[in-house]
Amino acid sequence: MTTTPLVALQKPKDISLDEIEAELSAIWHSQSGDKGTPLATRASTFSIVIYEPEEFQQLLAVLGFYKGAIDGIHGPMTKEAVELAQKAYGLKINGRVDHETLARLRQEVANLPPDRLKITNPNMRGFSVSEAIAAQNPCRIITLCPTLGADEGVTAEVSAYCPVQKSGKSNLICCEYITLRGTKAALNRVGDLVTSLLIPDLPKFVWWKATPNPEQELFKRLVDQCHCLILDSSYHSNPESEFVKIQELMNSNTYIADLNWHRLSVWQELTASAFDPPERRSALVDVDQVTIDYEKGNAAQALMFLGWLASRLGWQPISYTESGGDYDLKHITFTGYNSRKIEAELAAIPTADPGEIIGDLIGLRLASTNLQADCCTILCSETTGCMRMEAGGRAQEARTEQVTASNDQKAEFLLSQQLQRWGRDVLYEESFDVAVQIVQLRGKSNQ
Repeated sequence: MTTTPLVALQKPKDISLDEIEAELSAIWHSQSGDKGTPLATRASTFSIVIYEPEEFQQLLAVLGFYKGAIDGIHGPMTKEAVELAQKAYGLKINGRVDHETLARLRQEVANLPPDRLKITNPNMRGFSVSEAIAAQNPCRIITLCPTLGADEGVTAEVSAYCPVQKSGKSNLICCEYITLRGTKAALNRVGDLVTSLLIPDLPKFVWWKATPNPEQELFKRLVDQCHCLILDSSYHSNPESEFVKIQELMNSNTYIADLNWHRLSVWQELTASAFDPPERRSALVDVDQVTIDYEKGNAAQALMFLGWLASRLGWQPISYTESGGDYDLKHITFTGYNSRKIEAELAAIPTADPGEIIGDLIGLRLASTNLQADCCTILCSETTGCMRMEAGGRAQEARTEQVTASNDQKAEFLLSQQLQRWGRDVLYEESFDVAVQIVQLRGKSNQ
């Protein structure tokens, strides 16, 4: 990724909520008439609200494990703090805030007296934004930073930065930064203010870096005003229940973009290309066994990939069972062409060296009970491999491919791409619909 140097028109400045627009106008007024500097032009592309809880660093700070800045960057200092907490609480030490670790941190903080909840760490959220996003020249970025502790209202901070243009350009295209900090309750109270700060007549995005919460007043207000709600299901502690919430939002005509869906594109492309030869394409109807391995901790990618496969091949889910065990096995049955039964298995694989994204796909195997069918296909992650797939002992000869992840799987980079191509993604919606049908069968099987 190329870097995008930023020129500051003004350092961040704390102001009252009522002064936000006046202060921004003053920033731009101060740029006029100075012939010795490049002309600063306000960007006119889109506005985006970023809900940035960064809860885990705050929890670690309150508990005394983390001394660094609250910035959402999971660097060496944060990893060391997570490992110290995991060791102190007898959890599996992996340096990553998995769902078990996050739940324990929340429990420990909930047991503290109110006077122990104050955080003295530097709060760096909202001071800058990912270079991948800044390069898209947003008009205005509004960052919402929920804080722990007592409700003392909402503080506001404004600034303006300009990505440096290519040589030969005399003007700078600049973005306005507005950062609001306060408890969740306090931010809920200023929902009207936040939506009023979105620039009229321009596309409006909301990047909700948490699980969707339709009951939260702030969430509802933002969803009502935005053209596109951007989520990342790799954050979700319980994707099965969150999928149902997302489907309800879709049904209410909210356009959803899931950054985690884009991480599946390489897997989808290789799966499709494996059946490009005509003789293999005709054997697709014989596929009746599917095995998907994913990194333990989040089943979102596995469910969405299975939903994509089923939606493309016309499979209808009819049952869902869980047998648990070390791999948290999930078994889904479909009916396909000519009422053929298809059995799918999702397996959560514990990995010694987990990646940054919880729940990444590890391996895929497509096979058939018809041993003469030329459809057996194995896809393996380049970094993790899939020995379990290759040791299946099948009589069929398998076509095996290695999956190399695209250049950058981080949410910020995927978001920058999403901001360039926003609009309805019918393939995602159809695939997600099948994934939700699978999840709803799970609910019925547990009744």
